[in-house]
Amino acid sequence: MIKENLNEIQNKIEYSLLKRTVTADSNSVKLIAVTKNHEVADMQEAIEAGVLSIGENRIQEAISKAATLDREVEWHLLGHLQTNKVKQAVHLFDMIHSVDSKKIAVEINKEAKKINKIQDVLLQVNIAKEESKFGIYAEDLPDLLRDVDQMESLHVCGLMTIAPICDNLEEVRPIFKNMFHLYTDMKQHKFEKTDLKWLSMGMSHDYTAAIEEGANMVRIGTAIFGPRQY
Repeated sequence: MIKENLNEIQNKIEYSLLKRTVTADSNSVKLIAVTKNHEVADMQEAIEAGVLSIGENRIQEAISKAATLDREVEWHLLGHLQTNKVKQAVHLFDMIHSVDSKKIAVEINKEAKKINKIQDVLLQVNIAKEESKFGIYAEDLPDLLRDVDQMESLHVCGLMTIAPICDNLEEVRPIFKNMFHLYTDMKQHKFEKTDLKWLSMGMSHDYTAAIEEGANMVRIGTAIFGPRQY
């Protein structure tokens, strides 16, 4: 079932790329398989079917799975990161998607420096200004980018957003459009180290619209694994 789901998702990704109307740097999409509350056996099945990148929301769950998963994969932290979990996050994750303040960036930089690591991060933008979600507002992004660009053990390699959940994909499309415009605007800025390669937006319910509007990274769980096991 997981292999079949992945094949269907890949077909939809390719079709969405054909429907893309914006001019993007990349005509490919990186898939992050979101494995929160899913068993290691399911993760292994997904990896055998071609998944290269695993996304987790909770650090402790990721640590437990990483200890038993006998596969080489990229680990991505998708959930909000608290300062007291930064050390563990830096040791495990190849990329942290949820940097939304100078404070958390400073802590990540400090812990990465201790182990001589350059930590890849995405800056999380609350493009719709939802009070229930984390993320920096668009107008504050340039200042945060400039600050993080000066941190020697951090590498900003893109932006991430979580769009509002809408019944109709057309309702969320303007959010993705706004995020893509912000992304392209930020790419025009001159930075020393920052390389905005990735625009991460789109999940199981809206990834096709996100790709059509310029996403080159999507985070998909339910469409691969089915409903979460609680």
